[in-house]
Amino acid sequence: MKPLKRVLIITYYWPPSGGSGVQRWLKFSKYLPEHGWQPVIYTPENPEMPSVDESLLKDIPEEAEIIKTKITEPYSIYKRLVGMKKDDRINTGFLSDKEKPGVMERLSRWVRGNFFIPDARKFWIKPSVNYLKQYLQENPVDLIISTGPPHSMHMIALGLQRYVKTKWIADFRDPWTNIDFYEDLMLTKAADRKHHRLEKKVLEAADEVLVIGRTMKEEFAEIISAEKIRVIPNGYDPSDTETQEPVALDEHFTIAHIGSFSPARNVPMLWKVLADRCQEDEEFNRRMRIKVVGNIDVSVRKSIEEHGLKDHLIHIPYLPHSEVITEQRKSHLLLLVVNQTKNARGIVTGKVFEYLASGRPILAIGPEDGDLAEILGKADAGKVIEYNDEEGLRDGISLSKVGDPSSFDRRSLTADLMEKS
Repeated sequence: MKPLKRVLIITYYWPPSGGSGVQRWLKFSKYLPEHGWQPVIYTPENPEMPSVDESLLKDIPEEAEIIKTKITEPYSIYKRLVGMKKDDRINTGFLSDKEKPGVMERLSRWVRGNFFIPDARKFWIKPSVNYLKQYLQENPVDLIISTGPPHSMHMIALGLQRYVKTKWIADFRDPWTNIDFYEDLMLTKAADRKHHRLEKKVLEAADEVLVIGRTMKEEFAEIISAEKIRVIPNGYDPSDTETQEPVALDEHFTIAHIGSFSPARNVPMLWKVLADRCQEDEEFNRRMRIKVVGNIDVSVRKSIEEHGLKDHLIHIPYLPHSEVITEQRKSHLLLLVVNQTKNARGIVTGKVFEYLASGRPILAIGPEDGDLAEILGKADAGKVIEYNDEEGLRDGISLSKVGDPSSFDRRSLTADLMEKS
């Protein structure tokens, strides 16, 4: 049997860490051995996890080699400053359960943006370069892949380029300076210039750049040649649903949002449409429920309550990934909202593919000309409705059509990824 080629994957998120950040490279790694590659995962020994999901450990292939080193992060100081407990978990994207961030929280956010560049994992860059330089001398690999955010992972790979000549692919699950919360970092002009300088340095130095959608490719093509950029979207893992028993739909008519419900995803017009429908239709009022699985920002909860829908809200703070899949399949309608930010056209949340695989209708809200609309069109899963399109949203809550997810099978995407690598 032909020996497997080896690929070093530098990633901050790895099981038992849960959340969306872990899915892309966990699933690629799962199928890499089928395509002749052994994944060598480099990840922190003691990361700040947004959530813990032991169920994801089953997806790590037995061929994988996992190497870890300790990381020093400033989160313990941040927690003390904002009054959090040591074991409290830090939300991504500035999601909050407080109506207004306190003075210390705003100060900490400013410090984070201006002194921890590119991010709070910057102190792991130099130790990782030193460790991996030695490791690669004794255990060479055929390919290096860094995945961000956090973009410190790319800086580790950039540092290694001084010592090894191995091909390097920089994978961007989200943009760098065009990410939706970039302006929330309250950057000084000097800090902003540094972020852009480092972003350009990584893009130019990498042998290849992977992105998840067409818009991000167009944005990066303003910095480097488009020929160097390849689109490999996220997808779904067929084994997540193949092994599950059939499930009955929820007793109530559930409109489910899976994942963090941030302020940028709040859709007051949808709450208005639902409230009006409840006023008009007694049966709908009795049966309808808004099911949120994941963290919900206080502003979103308040918006729902202001529309008289407090008693219709079901909030499930966190579930293991396997149970999330079940909740999706039980729901009558799956809600997918693109962040209302300047980069909205390029946002494609990972959950859209699992939504497609669940076999349930999707109520998608966002730009009609964005990457999400293109994906749903390819899957024949309907169209995206604009945020304030009241008539479109009225029709949307009655959707029944489901799409074909086959173009986004993780196994096939892994084959596409490694075909040219």
